[in-house]
Amino acid sequence: MYVCNCNGIRERQVRAAIQAGARRPAEIFKACDSKPQCARCVCDMRQLLDEQDESLKYAAE
Repeated sequence: MYVCNCNGIRERQVRAAIQAGARRPAEIFKACDSKPQCARCVCDMRQLLDEQDESLKYAAE
């Protein structure tokens, strides 16, 4: 599934960037060698970041 249509960034690329240490949408764009254009995808990226944070929180318990 595409997360960012403007740059052609797929969900798996976003998840890979998060796994590599990205903690903000700007860092995801940088990891994907892209720049935000319309920014409609930022909310989806933040949701994926939040999901990762939640899973880490439960893994630490």
